[in-house]
Amino acid sequence: MNLRNYLFESNYKKLGHISFNENDFDLVNGDQFRASIKVMLFPEGYELAVDFNLYQLSKPSLFFINSNQYLNIIKGNSKVAQMLHYNRDFYCVQIHDAEVACDGLLFNNIFENPKVDTSETDAEIFEILFKHVLEEIKLKDHSSEEMIRTYLKQIIIRATRSWKKQNLVNEVKHLPNLELDLFRNFSRFVEIHFREKHSVADYAKMLNIAPKTLSNKFHKQGLESPNDMIKKRIVLETKRLLLYTDLSIKEISYQLGYDDPAYFNRLFTQKTKSSPAAFRKEIKG
Repeated sequence: MNLRNYLFESNYKKLGHISFNENDFDLVNGDQFRASIKVMLFPEGYELAVDFNLYQLSKPSLFFINSNQYLNIIKGNSKVAQMLHYNRDFYCVQIHDAEVACDGLLFNNIFENPKVDTSETDAEIFEILFKHVLEEIKLKDHSSEEMIRTYLKQIIIRATRSWKKQNLVNEVKHLPNLELDLFRNFSRFVEIHFREKHSVADYAKMLNIAPKTLSNKFHKQGLESPNDMIKKRIVLETKRLLLYTDLSIKEISYQLGYDDPAYFNRLFTQKTKSSPAAFRKEIKG
């Protein structure tokens, strides 16, 4: 099919809609959309990697991909997939509605899971909401911007509800909101500060909690330790920089707050079983 990018623009605010299938992967995987926040609706039968994790879809699924995350659609079919891509100026609720913000649960969660499976009924609802967005982009009415944002927020709210049902075990679901906020805030702080803050104590201080108490709360819920999550985020960013830039390993080390490149190299190798140089050679072919 011919890839068509329908775009809404107003001042610095941008949101686009594209439909695509297996013939368009090179364009969708390319750099054109890498800096955008993306909401993607896939039919069953597609296969893709997000931040180097592989997903094989046995049912229609939504993916929520933040700017500069690694995306590689590997396999598809003639069924049409859809993508909404937009910048933070168009939609990013930083203070209110934190759970459904551009850096909320779907885009930034402690499980690093961007996927939401849909039931047949839900898939139809999401198809309709994507269709409404496209109609408003084409309409170009003075109220289109707010209508598009309303439909986008409906997609995010519905998907957030489904994500919580699919990813939070019963014990976590029934935690008081303050406890859930603790986990979410930890994840958000790591996303903001991982380049310069590497210890559990750094984040415990931001959360007004003792480091040991923070670690115990994660352990009680059967989650990875806070220290492992911090290191995991650093390793992920290293992978992205190794793939997307020509920075030397020493330069990447300094950029991520490590003054000792040898230690940084050992950390990456320990976590991935591959040296940074070997990973770059493998991923870039």
